[in-house]
Amino acid sequence: MQIHVVQHGDTLWQIAQSYGTDINQIVLLNELDHPDVLVVGRSLVIPEPGREYVVQPGDTLWIIAQMFGVTPQELAVANHITDPSLLFTGQMLTNPYLTHVVQAGEYIWGIAQQYGVSPEQIIAVNDIGQPGLIFPGQTLRIPIAARPVTEVNGFITRLDEQGGATVRRLGRYLTYISPFMYSIRDDGTLSELQEQPVLEAARANTVAPLLVVTNFAQGEFNSDLAAAVFRNLETQETLITNLLETMRAKGYAGVNFDFEYVYPEDRENYNHFLRRVVERLHPEGFLVTTALAPKESADQQGLLYEAHDYQAHGEIADFVILMTYEWGWAGGKPWAIAPINEVRDVLDYAITVIPRDKISMGMPLYGRDWNIPWVEGTTASTVSPKEAVQLAAMYGVPIQYDETYQSSFFRYTDENGQEHEVWFEDARSVQAKYDTARAYGLRGVSYWTLGTPFSQNWPVLQDNFRVRKF
Repeated sequence: MQIHVVQHGDTLWQIAQSYGTDINQIVLLNELDHPDVLVVGRSLVIPEPGREYVVQPGDTLWIIAQMFGVTPQELAVANHITDPSLLFTGQMLTNPYLTHVVQAGEYIWGIAQQYGVSPEQIIAVNDIGQPGLIFPGQTLRIPIAARPVTEVNGFITRLDEQGGATVRRLGRYLTYISPFMYSIRDDGTLSELQEQPVLEAARANTVAPLLVVTNFAQGEFNSDLAAAVFRNLETQETLITNLLETMRAKGYAGVNFDFEYVYPEDRENYNHFLRRVVERLHPEGFLVTTALAPKESADQQGLLYEAHDYQAHGEIADFVILMTYEWGWAGGKPWAIAPINEVRDVLDYAITVIPRDKISMGMPLYGRDWNIPWVEGTTASTVSPKEAVQLAAMYGVPIQYDETYQSSFFRYTDENGQEHEVWFEDARSVQAKYDTARAYGLRGVSYWTLGTPFSQNWPVLQDNFRVRKF
């Protein structure tokens, strides 16, 4: 897979020719509704011919396996396909093997070095009886070098059949799914949630569901609600008991606590509550995880940050999700949603107090459209990456890329003369985030939120990592 940035004068035919691929493969992988309209500055994900294939209408696993010269089982294993019926148009599948034609003077050891695999792997997949018995002109199958393994969580707010369809389509890219959300009540009971379609789709894709618990009430995070639980041991025991009953009944693998705007004086109360949760849940095999605000220091001021004790959560929880997004928030000034320099500042602090293999880095799958000049009190609209590109095409403006923030943006003027500024994610920005997760040696990444059209993210993820499954 490669990323191409559209230049002045580019046509889809020229781009396909230059990469030796088929136009239709590019169209499907990037969900191009109008292939004849290319916005200058937009990114395109280009599949590598022979190694990657984008599923087309009418394809089956058997047909694609025949095309690659592998068995359907080999193809399914390489691409985390648990059910052959869960094959969707536009998904990219990877050939588990490359081919190499032996040249005069070549030996298996040298060929293995060239492709980053072991001689034993080449011998095994080609059924070579003696390592020296290869000859010029012989075609060898070369296993694809192993990609780093990572864990991927996805929060999802749409929990009906449409949400289930999203998880069925994207499940092979996920380790965990986190239906958002169960809210606590001040007596330790939980709100109701009808998330069955999402849970059923998760099971079909061997995705482990995490039960998300929040202090959200009447449209906002409620500090008093969190305090009512954290300051009362009896209420905590009631809440933990209710959690266990729900998790057992619905088949959850663990819990994620997303308590936000907690009073600073409840910092230790929150930590003690988590210890009690672990004591009750771990013996039954449940994971305990938390979502934390993006802090750059232990003493960072503000109601959002002070009660989130990075070091304590890193010691107590199985892993933490850092909410490294929302710098460009709906009520603030135009800015990248997750500027990579800011994300790295958070990680630079986090890794000093939390083990790296317990950190999941938050990633946004959306963008925002602000009216400019920005006026305090106004609210930006949320747009998907696909909608952002459509806006740029509609108003005939090029897309720019900020190298400091590693994010795409553009400006346009609408029919009423109102100026806008749009920041959004694209293939380049998510590649920068995957590079960061790898460079910091993190446990994985966590998306907020599934369901927004962003087809480019998935082949980029697939090209960088192999997703862990349980």
